Amino acid sequence: MPEEPKKPDEEKKEPKPELKDNLVVTQHAVTIGGREIKYTVTAGTMVMKEETADREKESEGEKTKATFFFVAYAKDGEEDKAKRPLTFSFNGGPGSSSVWLHLGLLGPRRVVMGEDGMLPPPPFRLADNEYSLLDCSDLVFIDPVSTGYSRPAEGQKAREFHDFKKDIETVGDFIRLYTTRNQRWTSPKFLIGESYGTTRAAALSGYLQERHGMYLNGIMLVSSILDFQTAHFDPGNDLPYTLFLPTYAATAWYHGKARTRKPLAAFLKEVERFAANEYTLALGKGANLTRSARRQIAAQLARFSGLTEGYLSRANLRIEIFRFTKELLRDEQRTTGRLDTRFKGIDRDAAGEYPEFDPSMAAIAGPYTATLYDYVRGELKFESDLPYEILNPKVWPWSFAQHENQYVNVAETLRKAISMNPYLKIHVANGYYDLATPYFATRYTFDHLGLDPSLQGNLSMSYYEAGHMMYIHLPSLARLKDTLAKFIVDSLPKKQN
Repeated sequence: MPEEPKKPDEEKKEPKPELKDNLVVTQHAVTIGGREIKYTVTAGTMVMKEETADREKESEGEKTKATFFFVAYAKDGEEDKAKRPLTFSFNGGPGSSSVWLHLGLLGPRRVVMGEDGMLPPPPFRLADNEYSLLDCSDLVFIDPVSTGYSRPAEGQKAREFHDFKKDIETVGDFIRLYTTRNQRWTSPKFLIGESYGTTRAAALSGYLQERHGMYLNGIMLVSSILDFQTAHFDPGNDLPYTLFLPTYAATAWYHGKARTRKPLAAFLKEVERFAANEYTLALGKGANLTRSARRQIAAQLARFSGLTEGYLSRANLRIEIFRFTKELLRDEQRTTGRLDTRFKGIDRDAAGEYPEFDPSMAAIAGPYTATLYDYVRGELKFESDLPYEILNPKVWPWSFAQHENQYVNVAETLRKAISMNPYLKIHVANGYYDLATPYFATRYTFDHLGLDPSLQGNLSMSYYEAGHMMYIHLPSLARLKDTLAKFIVDSLPKKQN
């Protein structure tokens, strides 16, 4: 008799093909500091797996979790990898790809912007980056899951990766795996992060050190935020009002609204003294502040911020960030940027309370997006039809469950990492016109780090007359390159200097 056909649920299911790495290698050359440097680029996706254990079957295995997109640059002709520094780079958001540091500061190709970093007319283009850090260190640019071309594996929920703790673990595990596969465990290792990337970098200093035994030589923080209390304008939290004031003043000075004839540096020293003393004490008194004292504070705030005394009085002497960016240039029917307050925007409603968009973000989004797409497929030969997520809003709401009922603060993680590894050096780059991570708030955080006096020399800072992405301003880019190059050299073991 002929066999009866098998029922659908009895048929053997074909196993899904195993997800594999997809890497492309190309060779290039660039001139940095008058010297030609030949280098190899590896671009593509690396499959990340997670150990699993089946208790019932008493077996262990690996579960595919995600694919990480990265671009790695290695200088050719370096026979002893143990002496060649290796720097891992990422941006912030959360939800941002690594494109900004990649094509703006560190990589051998950079986006060509207009004068002072302003938006150039399209189409946009790349040029060789004579200020690249590739002459000092090999570079690996990492896109966390849901950014760039990085994606969760099939069957994995993207939301799982949109979490403070999971983000640290997955990026840290990528760094471990890359370091292992490329035999770079004995190389000097550095991290560089920007914005929320500095939060990630500080958290990684602890995770890499304590989970994987990976001790770093240095961490570079570009536009840093480690303690979120310094930036959240919540009722009852007066800290941001005092810490943002110097950047408000720098912005007013730049746009000709501050009532001073002093140069910027001298003017900001005066504002900083006022913010840390009279202004802090006044806000601390709350309803007990006398009328005469209130008028005196309002007058000083008006002189520094460029806003009127009447407006400041109605705002209860507290200047919220987006009110400031809308109010400062209201008489011109213009707004100022948040990432970079040098930029001006135009709103439909000039009488509104908040700006429609950030003109400084609008100026860089187009050039960086277009050139990234062209560069990866054209020069690096990596092909994908997926959208390259430059800044993915779908990662929100980002989970900070580990910090429930408290402000996110990774400064303590960084302090402990330095205390455990006293050779770990930190450099922080600040833009005077950055309202996303104001320089005075960053300084406050590091002044309250609680680091032992013997380790204070591990910290250094630099300041630039630009904004959050200070490298879009060419003079700042040139100076920042010199500063970071010196930092790397100074952070190496003395026998390698």
